[in-house]
Amino acid sequence: MNKNLIALAVAAASISSVATAAEVYSDEVSSLAVGGRFEARAALSDGDVTDKTRVRLNIAGKTDITDTVYGLGFYEAEYTSKGTSDDDGNVNNRYLNAGIGGNFGQVVFGKADGSLGMLTDVTDIMAFHGNGAGSKIAAADRTSNNLAYTGSFDNLTVKANYVFEGNSNTDKTVNPITDLVTEETIDFKDGYALSAMYQLDMGLGFGAGYSEQDVVAEKTQKQTFATISYTVGDFYVGGLYQDARNTIADEAQGYEFAAAYTMGKTVFTGTYNYLENKTNNVDAVDAFAVDATYYFNKNFRTYASYNFNQIDNAEDEFVLGARYDF
Repeated sequence: MNKNLIALAVAAASISSVATAAEVYSDEVSSLAVGGRFEARAALSDGDVTDKTRVRLNIAGKTDITDTVYGLGFYEAEYTSKGTSDDDGNVNNRYLNAGIGGNFGQVVFGKADGSLGMLTDVTDIMAFHGNGAGSKIAAADRTSNNLAYTGSFDNLTVKANYVFEGNSNTDKTVNPITDLVTEETIDFKDGYALSAMYQLDMGLGFGAGYSEQDVVAEKTQKQTFATISYTVGDFYVGGLYQDARNTIADEAQGYEFAAAYTMGKTVFTGTYNYLENKTNNVDAVDAFAVDATYYFNKNFRTYASYNFNQIDNAEDEFVLGARYDF
């Protein structure tokens, strides 16, 4: 049970509720599964409570083409508690893709994950907070117009993706002092990302990746990530290092450390996140967070998460949540 809970905590960000999806149709060659989550989240900061409740629904289809090749499709949408649809959008299409798979791996096109997400998942293990220094450029993150490959070969997993010209990415920035929200839409020509992870049987894992994209009227954005993780018994630890060019500044460097411990049906996690704008010698992210998640069973959990923000005049945040996966 304990090792399974650690695996759930570490993989929660990327797997969502796919692991608990229910098969609703199946014949000799095809199957269709439906899954998702209901997640109530109340965030307390500076005396105010914000409703961050969300629902995710996904549909996964698979059909055998030959004995070794299959076709697949995946869709996932997220609905938030913002009310009716507006410019902010209470409906977000997270994934829309289809492709083929086999012994060679999987190739999909559409809105799909970039290649660096596999690396940031090493430290992005918390129920709510964390991942402050693991931000990725658009070509390395989940995006559309994306041709993506994933292959697993024994202990080695490799990912590669190419994002074609014509995409744009809207970044929202919150001033920690004034709480003013500003938006910047960045149009980029094309980009790509590559990553690899190797997991030893003893519980030690290594990963590395690189991403680059050309931005319209701007300098080329570049990111290099490196990770290390180790699982022993009820303990898990992970580390992430990022070196970036022309993202938040001409040069940025950061790192994250994460740890998890399982005790019975409860998983305790903690992270430290630091990202520095090296160009101006300013801390963009400096925070550590702790949380506890109690798994009643594989479908239902509750959690409490607290983020200690070390940036001057920035607020801490406390979150209570309940999550049902299906």
